[in-house]
Amino acid sequence: MVKALETSFKRIEKKYVLDKEKLGAIWDDLKEHLVEDDYPTSTITNIYFDTADFQVIQDSIAKKNGREKIRMRTYVTNPTEDSQAFLELKKKDAEGIGHKFRLVSETGAIKQFIESGKLTHATSEDQLLIDELNTLKERYGDLSARMLIYYERSSFKEKHHIKGQPQTKIRVTVDQNVTYRDYDVEKSMGNYGSELVGDGKVIMEIKTPGPQPEWLKAILMKHGIESTSFSKYGTAYRKSQGIV
Repeated sequence: MVKALETSFKRIEKKYVLDKEKLGAIWDDLKEHLVEDDYPTSTITNIYFDTADFQVIQDSIAKKNGREKIRMRTYVTNPTEDSQAFLELKKKDAEGIGHKFRLVSETGAIKQFIESGKLTHATSEDQLLIDELNTLKERYGDLSARMLIYYERSSFKEKHHIKGQPQTKIRVTVDQNVTYRDYDVEKSMGNYGSELVGDGKVIMEIKTPGPQPEWLKAILMKHGIESTSFSKYGTAYRKSQGIV
């Protein structure tokens, strides 16, 4: 039975930038509650669309509007114009809850859609995303590929429900070898660029539909790990502009 493809998400996302040694320590406890996800390992290439002067990400950093980000994501090492890709729009509401809308097409068709507003091919689409993208275009004008971010991801999910605690749908991802570049963005083949978080560091992200369960909060507290406000695109933008 083929798993239905989700096109809309609503969840709380918390990020943790960790040394690999620290990740190893916490993982000894986390693995008691987690199992590999349906797609446990992946190579991710994100292309972010923005104005010529990066106004979308500047507004997001300033917490204006819905802090939107619009990107194209592929899960192949060397994507081509015919590779399957996801056009995704991420935004946050007034309570800080993350929302993601997406459609599925091919890289070439998505690039054309961003430029012309005409979607020639899609295997799955979300009208909410199309409406949100039209709103962005009205606000910012032309959008184009402005930043590429590449990384290797390991994905996990909660393996069982603990009696007496609310049912949750937890996902944990670990991203490493994160690189970025603001040149040759259209040339999506290859992962060359600059390091985003520094050598020996990884980005762990915990995604939950609501508050974290007690077992998870206890593990994080035990190891003294606190979440941080971290955006891959925001950090890449700052670094590319020499701001950090």
